Amino acid sequence: MVTSITSFGRSGLYDWMIQRVTAVTLAAYTIFMIGYLLVNPELDYQQWKELFECTAMRIFTLLTLLSLAAHAWIGMWSISTDYIKPTGIRFLFQSVCGLLTFIYVVWGIQILWGV
Repeated sequence: MVTSITSFGRSGLYDWMIQRVTAVTLAAYTIFMIGYLLVNPELDYQQWKELFECTAMRIFTLLTLLSLAAHAWIGMWSISTDYIKPTGIRFLFQSVCGLLTFIYVVWGIQILWGV
């Protein structure tokens, strides 16, 4: 069995399952947001603020943010290992992707929870 130290999961199957679970989470959030926007066509700032003051919505959004980060990381890792053959360039690409993913997650948490 060959293992990779740069993969998000323990195996290809594990990564595949994470991709599917995170895709369902992203789809559920997208459907919810589209539905909310359709039900509230005259949405103003106060309603939007009240939506995100709800703890359940913040948790759902945080779960979606983390799902997006995991989904993107696995996708970019897969693309880089398939198409970027020189090890140094691939490592640099994966490092930049990982750093940006981390920054976006921290930034998203700060926005979401007002830290």
